[in-house]
Amino acid sequence: MTADLTFGSIPPFYREVYEIVCPNQEQVDRDLFVQLLVKSSLPKQTILQIWDLVGSQQGLMTRNGLYKALALTALAQQGKSVNDKLLETFSGQELPKPSLGDLSDLKASSLRLRRERTPNVLCFDYKDLCEIDSIKLELVPEKKGIILKHVEYEVTSKRHKATVLRRYNDFVALHELLTTRFPYRIIPRLPPKKVGASREFIEQRKKCLRRYLNIVARHPQMYDDKLVKFFLTFTGNDVQHKIKEQFKGIPDEFMTSDMASKAKDLVPLDTQQQLGTSKEHIRVVYESICKLKEIAEGMVIRSTTFATDMLQFGRQLSILSMDSTPITTWATGTSHTWERLQKGFRLLSVEFASLADKSTQAAVDEEDGLVEKLAFFQDLITAYRDLCERHEKGVLHEHQRAIQKMGQYKKKKLSSQNSETGAIDQLEQKILEQEGQIANMENRNYYSLHCLQMETQLINTHLDIFYEIISCMARVETSTNSDLSRIWASMQPAIATLSPSANNKGDLSPGGSPSIKFPGF
Repeated sequence: MTADLTFGSIPPFYREVYEIVCPNQEQVDRDLFVQLLVKSSLPKQTILQIWDLVGSQQGLMTRNGLYKALALTALAQQGKSVNDKLLETFSGQELPKPSLGDLSDLKASSLRLRRERTPNVLCFDYKDLCEIDSIKLELVPEKKGIILKHVEYEVTSKRHKATVLRRYNDFVALHELLTTRFPYRIIPRLPPKKVGASREFIEQRKKCLRRYLNIVARHPQMYDDKLVKFFLTFTGNDVQHKIKEQFKGIPDEFMTSDMASKAKDLVPLDTQQQLGTSKEHIRVVYESICKLKEIAEGMVIRSTTFATDMLQFGRQLSILSMDSTPITTWATGTSHTWERLQKGFRLLSVEFASLADKSTQAAVDEEDGLVEKLAFFQDLITAYRDLCERHEKGVLHEHQRAIQKMGQYKKKKLSSQNSETGAIDQLEQKILEQEGQIANMENRNYYSLHCLQMETQLINTHLDIFYEIISCMARVETSTNSDLSRIWASMQPAIATLSPSANNKGDLSPGGSPSIKFPGF
């Protein structure tokens, strides 16, 4: 096309569309382009005409081509005839915005298409993962049960717009089914069960279960599974038995995945070397995460301790301000110090309570924004390490054992060459069965390696959580220190009333400082 698009003429909507169909700076696929323009309600012939003007023979379109297509679509919606001269009049002007309706389903189609064409690329960024779902989990105030009391949790899924009640044993049932359904994926650990658990233990377990569900509900392969949806939406009773009954004998992911049959082709030749390097990198990250979590927990403790100290300090000043013990001139002489101090203490006790409130809020923000996010990443990496261990001790071990068993059958066959024909036939049948098992295990091994690559990418995608942690830390500390500084500053007039140079009544001048009277004035 003769008309070229300058950067300044592109409206924000064009960039939004490009981010949806090409989040990784790729070229636009023809099928996705057609799906996009179908939303314009233009005739198919017009859509194909636009493609002919801006697309390539390879079935792809550049960013500039997409922008031109959007402009032509908007003009076609205005009733103008599409041609390669139509945009020349827009030089230096902002291009028109087409009407395309809701684009949410287009984002899902774009993701699905990219995964099909690049199965070795996760195709999710951290923001995408967080947007899949957000799980809230709160304790139900009253413990249930007549004799043995049990705790219930209120679980709310943003994705499914559902709130359900769950017991700890329901989580156990879910966990058992998840490990059966997704043996080659990251499955976080469940917190332990404890009879007669303390309030603190229950609170920590609540946070751990919330992290558990968010990891599962945001996992690219698990979030849309019927098992996960059932747990997050089923409102009936006896959940742990119902979920086991509903998903009894559920096949694992390998048995249902379209990738299983071509797993060998999906695994790069240097996978083992790359996996070893990535595991070392993740180990370094994990160790730092653990140390950072300890530091963040120390910050929470310090904020909580400061809040407690300020509250106690204020209470002591309040106690002193309300002391009504009769004091005569026998003890004070001409001094009015105690009267002056009591008035100042009364004012200051309220301000110290404000300091305590601000510091308490800082502890809450540090706990939610720092400790919990670090704990989330810690749980995720721990689950990844468990997965690597399952791969090494599970699939690889089973594969090696099958090969060893095959060798034993062949050895028996060689030693039975002069034996009865029936015995040889039995051995040959066992060898055939074992060969089939080895082939299956080999495919599983490759599929497990492919999944490990995807789970490794999942860990690396979550590295963006560091930005959230540090930005939250800066925001909390800036806000808290600013609030504390403001309160300390506002306390200065009240503090000034405690000064020996203040008059007995503690009157303040209009400027905020005590008015001092000199003899003779």
